[in-house]
Amino acid sequence: MPGTRTTTGHFTFADWQERVIGPGEDANPRLAHASVRNTFTGGIEAAGTNCEYTIVYVTAKTGSFSGMELITGRVEGREGSFAVEERGFFGEDGTVHCTFQVVPGSGSGGLTGLAGEGGFTARHGEPSVAYRFAYEVAEESARTELRGSA
Repeated sequence: MPGTRTTTGHFTFADWQERVIGPGEDANPRLAHASVRNTFTGGIEAAGTNCEYTIVYVTAKTGSFSGMELITGRVEGREGSFAVEERGFFGEDGTVHCTFQVVPGSGSGGLTGLAGEGGFTARHGEPSVAYRFAYEVAEESARTELRGSA
């Protein structure tokens, strides 16, 4: 993306509610659902995001997940909302690897036209997780192109 900016920051889990869907607490593989609320600081500023994960546990400590998160707040001063689709995996060592991408067309307010992707690596037990986010706001790019052609 030609007008891409990169920002970083941290997020914390404000709440994590997980329940087993099947086949049972001690069975593997098993399917679980988690409802999560996060608080972001840094380039993304948002409190109490809404996030829903579907998790497959292959063993008690390994598996993969996918989810959607609705973020309402600011991205480097631009206020609005957007959704991200997340995919990741976790291993025996307690490390979670996740990538996320802005859902096309989900940006609103000052974030209308937002596109981007990012990721994080979390370690079990650490309360704060560093993220990176590379993004572009389409309307910003269009204005830059218009100025350049005038």
